Amino acid sequence: MNVIGLIPARLESTRLPRKLLLRETGKPLIQHVYERVQQAQELSDVFVATDSEEIAKVIRDFGGKVVKTGPAASGTDRLAQACQTSECANFEGIINVQGDEPEIAVSTINALAKTLKAGLDSMVTVAVWEANQERIKEPSIVKLVLNSQGYALYFSRSLIPYFREASETGFYRHLGIYGYTRDFLLKYTRWEPTPLEQAEKLEQLRVLENGFRIKVLLVQDDHIGIDVQEDYDRFVKRFKMLASGVLAPETLAPEALTHKEGK
Repeated sequence: MNVIGLIPARLESTRLPRKLLLRETGKPLIQHVYERVQQAQELSDVFVATDSEEIAKVIRDFGGKVVKTGPAASGTDRLAQACQTSECANFEGIINVQGDEPEIAVSTINALAKTLKAGLDSMVTVAVWEANQERIKEPSIVKLVLNSQGYALYFSRSLIPYFREASETGFYRHLGIYGYTRDFLLKYTRWEPTPLEQAEKLEQLRVLENGFRIKVLLVQDDHIGIDVQEDYDRFVKRFKMLASGVLAPETLAPEALTHKEGK
């Protein structure tokens, strides 16, 4: 199976406008993401999917590959559009990496691609164990529960499971990176939005509500996406510390650094 990395990218963002073009590191944010995804040996190619000519020009200027799409309701819909272009039509698997995650672990991308290549699952995602009780209460942090075979039972913005008698020690936290077979992605995006999906505002629930499975890989490598200005500022600080030799590459752990900074 030929698997590619697809990065859906839109110009405007509600909480941090035009964030993919921020370049306080000397490179636009989208270039950091593209170059990180390129490091994944299990991928045959990498493309950015966008309807923005401004983003497309930035990608071409640094030598990246871009697929132009029309306007899309979601990143998943944008991927489906990209899959039907001549550039991507011959690939059988897609790894969806968000355009605002420059520190996604390469090992995570490779693990998703290997799972697709095994041919047993049509959709796969990842999760980490979260022990921070305050952080996990945030609705922006998506929680999930699994069955004994490692498939998702449910995703929620609420605390799940509810521990009736024992005090909780932690939860599984979902990381928003996915792998799909091309055929399944095209099928999935044709389905109508479902009640639980609309209630939680979580697209992946559409898959479960239609009776399909999502394989979940448990990973150790955490990363922090760029959602607000403070996230970007911390990324720039980590990048500059790494570039100056203050940090060694193996110590570049965003969560650990965040705690050291007292955030």
